[in-house]
Amino acid sequence: MRVLGIETSCDETGVAMYDSEQGLMGHLLYSQVALHAEYGGVVPELASRDHVRKVLPLVRDLLGQCGEERFDGVAYTRGPGLVGALLVGSGIGRSLAWARAVPAIGVHHMEGHLLAPLLEPEGPPFPFVALLVSGGHTQLVEVRGVGYYRLLGDSLDDAAGEAFDKTAKLLGLPYPGGPELARLALQGDPARFRFPRPMTDRPGLDFSFSGLKTFALNTLQRGLSEPAVDKAQLQADIACAFEEAVVDTLVIKCRRAVVETGIPTLVLAGGVSANRNLRHRMGAMMAKQGGRAFYPRPEFCTDNGAMIAYAGWQRLRAGQLEPLTFGALPRWSLETLSPVTPGPVPG
Repeated sequence: MRVLGIETSCDETGVAMYDSEQGLMGHLLYSQVALHAEYGGVVPELASRDHVRKVLPLVRDLLGQCGEERFDGVAYTRGPGLVGALLVGSGIGRSLAWARAVPAIGVHHMEGHLLAPLLEPEGPPFPFVALLVSGGHTQLVEVRGVGYYRLLGDSLDDAAGEAFDKTAKLLGLPYPGGPELARLALQGDPARFRFPRPMTDRPGLDFSFSGLKTFALNTLQRGLSEPAVDKAQLQADIACAFEEAVVDTLVIKCRRAVVETGIPTLVLAGGVSANRNLRHRMGAMMAKQGGRAFYPRPEFCTDNGAMIAYAGWQRLRAGQLEPLTFGALPRWSLETLSPVTPGPVPG
């Protein structure tokens, strides 16, 4: 089976082709970063319009890259995300499937991220604990198979990626701020400031990062009020302390999840999983636990069509498909997804 994947949940237009025998045949991505940079964040209406302009040209280029126009199914992101952007991909994806008389499936965006490491030559075995960490989500999920998901912990306010972006903005860094903050943190003095590790002093696996943003703002204002302050160094030191606090919090919560579930395999996925400090710390923590951490390649950490094509293939090959109608789900819980093989929970 060969599946065309279309991703339009936010500000990146991604397409890919996944073949059950050849694996990933090709993928293309168009980023709207330059479009939204002047606004300091994503403008939903502009994102939707740009997806309208880009999806079909990217699909044409992808088919040329693959050397033939055949596909046996279409997978598109149905949610969660920006409703207008989702409707663009859903409408085009469902229409392409109808025109070619092939089945279509609406894919959960976070399931795509969760399964992205399985695109690697050595993917994680089931079961595993997944940390889904991006601009919109910070979740810990127990995964016993495709569709067998149990939410262990969630963000009560800002997701980690959102906190990165907001803190970068208050430091005056350009959009998108998360990667810029991580680069600036490399120049900081880790001993100058220590930020709190939110919700690590109590039981549970939920997250809260909005307080860190406020702590960073207060630290910046105090520092700027000091005489003869080196503003550039102050910003770098705050970035370093902020990143360390977020990474430390994520490591502590993941260690708890691995111990509580007894599952020695950890998957990191989502845009923030590309952070090098986070990868290093998680790998070291899992080695101490006698387990192993898995990650997608950096280009598949951010939104992309490859993860949607792969997740869609998993469900289409199990006989799941959409009717001729289509829609979008801006909010959608992973736990509501059906398993690809009904029956007792594996593992």
